[in-house]
Amino acid sequence: MKRIVLAVMAVLALGLSLLTPAFAQSKGVVYYLVPTLLDEFQTGSVSALEMFLKQTGYEMKTLNADNKTDAQQSQMNDVIALKPSAIILAAVDFNALKPSIEAARAAGIPVVEFDRQITSTVSDFTSVAGTIEIGYVAAEQAEALLKAKHGDVKGKVLQVLGDPGDPYTLDIQKGFEEKMKAFPGVTIVSVPAMQWEASNAGTIVADQMLANPDIDLIFSHAAHLSVAAVASLEAAGKKPGDVMMMSSNGAPVGLDLIRKGWLNVEVEQPLYAQAAAVAMFMDKIAGKQEIKAGDYDVLGLKGTVTIEAWGPNIKIPGAAISKDNVDDPAFWGNLKPPTAEVKSVP
Repeated sequence: MKRIVLAVMAVLALGLSLLTPAFAQSKGVVYYLVPTLLDEFQTGSVSALEMFLKQTGYEMKTLNADNKTDAQQSQMNDVIALKPSAIILAAVDFNALKPSIEAARAAGIPVVEFDRQITSTVSDFTSVAGTIEIGYVAAEQAEALLKAKHGDVKGKVLQVLGDPGDPYTLDIQKGFEEKMKAFPGVTIVSVPAMQWEASNAGTIVADQMLANPDIDLIFSHAAHLSVAAVASLEAAGKKPGDVMMMSSNGAPVGLDLIRKGWLNVEVEQPLYAQAAAVAMFMDKIAGKQEIKAGDYDVLGLKGTVTIEAWGPNIKIPGAAISKDNVDDPAFWGNLKPPTAEVKSVP
């Protein structure tokens, strides 16, 4: 009897040894250097990247820089010493992190730029939303809102940028203002909310409503900035609809503001697809294999890979969210992650 039990245990042990690698063995550790966890896009990016990388066989560890450039530079140095399979970087300051990127790649560690494109040096992969295109979509929405209010595309827009060290906000500004040049009757007042701090955005809105009480539309470059803007408008005695509002990242708080009537439009940044694209290409990134230009299906969206001077770059489109489609589960702000698993690009 004892021999039978031992034989059964041996068979079970052999079966487990055959099954375990498929589920437990990691292809390697990837570090994600997140700039801040102050807003829902950043916290959402951590969970999305972790989920999708796990699906393609990688373990992810996260370091938060608390929006401090020197802290992120120090983290890069620490991670380089650990020699991970790859580093995913969302830079606090795209100029200041250039030497750290070059040091990592010189040490043989691939570097992925996530969300915040860096064009001043070569990286192994970049996954971004079409940020200039987000600016274009925002301009189309502003055009429609101003025309509906005045019968013509005219009026005053307060544009609350994020931190000017972040190319995400600079590209949105570029796209927005490029399209709005077609309407000379529109005046745009642009002010940066330093370090993406919501309190800074609230102060900007309070000050500008005093200096420019005729502001028709407030366009903030992130939903959490709109939350602070709403607080300032309420303090000034404004009600939903008194001042038109837009944001540009699709966070849950932005969708809530649409439902409450404060926000007219939220231009989504496709968080899930941006994170999924990194996981899809991680085998090629970690293996230092060629990434080919072309169109790729990323969670049902068309991601376009181009080979740029700074390396392979995938750009994924966003979409406008309004009261008509705010409950669509495809938008990441509704916090319903995709159920389909991501697979590595062969």
